Amino acid sequence: MTQVEWQDAIAVADAVLYEGYLLYPYRASSDKNRMRWQFGVLVPPGAQETTGEHSGTRTECLCEPRPGATLHVRLRFLHQRSRTAQAASAAGFSEVPSLIVGDREYTTWNEAIERHVDLSVAAADALENPIEQRFQIAAETEVETLDGGRLVRRSEPLEGRITVSAFALDGPFGGVRLRVDVDNLTPGSTSNRADALPRAFLGAHLLLALSDGAFLSLTEPPEWARVATSELVNERTWPVLVGSAQSRNSMLSAPIILYDYPSIAPESAQALYDGTEIDEILTLRTMTLTAEEKRQARATDDRARDLLDRIDGMPPQLLDRLHGTIRYLRQLTMPAADDGKAADEAAPWWDPAADASVDPHTNSVLVDGVRIAKGCRVQVCPRRTGTDAQDMFLAGRTATVQAVLLDVDGSHHVAVTLDDDPGAELQTAHGRFRYFAPDELRPLTAADIVGATADRIQS
Repeated sequence: MTQVEWQDAIAVADAVLYEGYLLYPYRASSDKNRMRWQFGVLVPPGAQETTGEHSGTRTECLCEPRPGATLHVRLRFLHQRSRTAQAASAAGFSEVPSLIVGDREYTTWNEAIERHVDLSVAAADALENPIEQRFQIAAETEVETLDGGRLVRRSEPLEGRITVSAFALDGPFGGVRLRVDVDNLTPGSTSNRADALPRAFLGAHLLLALSDGAFLSLTEPPEWARVATSELVNERTWPVLVGSAQSRNSMLSAPIILYDYPSIAPESAQALYDGTEIDEILTLRTMTLTAEEKRQARATDDRARDLLDRIDGMPPQLLDRLHGTIRYLRQLTMPAADDGKAADEAAPWWDPAADASVDPHTNSVLVDGVRIAKGCRVQVCPRRTGTDAQDMFLAGRTATVQAVLLDVDGSHHVAVTLDDDPGAELQTAHGRFRYFAPDELRPLTAADIVGATADRIQS
């Protein structure tokens, strides 16, 4: 993995790592921040039954290592650390809810430390026998002395294991099925989740890299690898290709589902610790906090303080960048006339003079050599990737086209209602349809329609 690709992967991995670290409105007293760490929580084995969390993950993917290739594995997670505020007195130090020192306030709070464990193995060695690496992280106590008091930070010990296994694929094409297991082996049991978190791996995820070779996409594998891909087992994690577009020597296995080559929008100039939300909304909501609420947020954590300071000092032009971005803009022309001759004048679709001819109720689109428009009958054939996963449940169902729409990028979208949906008439009245790309539909012949009707009558 090149340095540039590594940095691209780390940027996305950090968004996963700190997801839920600190949630708006960023105060320690907020109910949200009393239930943190939503993703990738690996608790000790003795805490599984009482917390609803798990102690391990499994990542499986396909790769094509070349002779002599080395596999690099990096496990990354956060380690919870308690920060206790203590005030000084003649009798010594006593714990307090918060400590004020000059213009700074420190609230008793659970911080987090970034941890990572690296493992490098020869790909050929992993094919012969599983390779296991155990690791331990010792308990730590740090004391920061302040005027009139101190902050005591404590972290619990951790134990874990990374196991790498590899299996050659059957068939003439070669390839390797790679498996990486991560387990929290920290001893002890707890009766609740809060007690388990100091000895848990938080936001746990893996970075994988091949020194020489390539990984295969799980969402768009080559045809020869589709069967092997369907047999992969990923437990509480999902591996995707990362790095520069089209490079295939690195993967991120995260506790959330991502597409291949995820990236951080350049407009996201700061961490808001809630990557599943919209930066503009979080920024504007943070601006509405009262002076007292901001004081409490700054006392929660240094990261919260930095976040508030950046938002309070955000220039208007930076805020404007968060309000929608056009990644590219190209001029689109009207489609060719039905007789195959080009239109006399090319006009962008938003030209007022052209609007009269853009009508979803009369537009049509060519599908498998058949022109479909409103009223046509089709069969739904959803794609495997790049679409809503719930569309898979509609595969094979018949539907009626209600409209053909053209978006600003020149792509067609077909609005349909399912023929066997009892609520189709009501949905049509409200203008609510299901939308598919033309290549996700198959025009139905008269024979198809008769057969489908007979099937419904028999059922």
